[in-house]
Amino acid sequence: MLEPIRTVGVNAQLSGILLSIKAEEGHRVRQGDVLAEIDARELEAQARSAEASLKFAQSTVERSEQLFKQQIITLAELERDRASFESAKASSEQLKTRLGYARVLAPITGIITEKRIEAGDIVSSSTRLFAIADVSTLVTRIQVSELEVSTLRAGETVPLTVDALGGQRVDGRIRRVFPAADSATRLVPVEVALTGRQLSGLRPGYTVRATLALDRRDDALLVPSRAVSGPAGARAVYVVKGGLVERRAVRVGSDMAGLSEILEGVTEGDSVITSGTSMIREGAKANVVDPLSDQVPVRKSLDSSATRPPGGRRGGESK
Repeated sequence: MLEPIRTVGVNAQLSGILLSIKAEEGHRVRQGDVLAEIDARELEAQARSAEASLKFAQSTVERSEQLFKQQIITLAELERDRASFESAKASSEQLKTRLGYARVLAPITGIITEKRIEAGDIVSSSTRLFAIADVSTLVTRIQVSELEVSTLRAGETVPLTVDALGGQRVDGRIRRVFPAADSATRLVPVEVALTGRQLSGLRPGYTVRATLALDRRDDALLVPSRAVSGPAGARAVYVVKGGLVERRAVRVGSDMAGLSEILEGVTEGDSVITSGTSMIREGAKANVVDPLSDQVPVRKSLDSSATRPPGGRRGGESK
């Protein structure tokens, strides 16, 4: 499932009545846009009073400095007036800062995904008002087996198909491979990101399916998996040689979308029997009726990467 790269909660930093709401779910906002306004008339009155006290303290300390120069007052009296001035200045600045919180501003650019309040509600400091999602980048997390995640690197391209867009393909990139596996499933999250033009038509919450190239081989020998018989450690295929059936012991590598990699036992161009192998005996005369279905030449593949079902084995699906 696609998710925003980050979602930021917007909380009130001032208690009071909400005078107006200027944003709704789905609205795009820029950093610094006004989202709501809180009634701050009482705080404004306090700020005016603090400003008046500051002006009086400033004039007092200026007068005291003149009197001190004339040796009319002592240094202790001058320092007392200076301290009063600094205290009045700090109180005024504090009230101005709190007054600024009456306008709730967007901390980031994004889309409003949640609005919890209405005009007229009474809020307190730290009340959650909105949630904003940064949709400049969408991400999906895929669970990959700890045995195969070592082949993945940040920056690699990952093809994604989007169900909501009729299976349209978009290309994402691996943003990060998490440093630890889940202790229960032994799967490692791999985060794939979509940016720029790849975001066209996409929304958070859409289901996407990812294909990860976990292993690439040059000149890999592949045969249909149904052609391989026998238990693990004693795998074999039947080939047609000189019109007769010959059993070949093989060493099998990875299984990839209905194909098996053969590491030893056959060579490129050998004709391998793919159906009816349970009834075949070595040395029997081969009578191929339909070459396309009964015998298949061993072929080489330049790319043996493949997709596996969900579960983190050889690929991944994110919903």
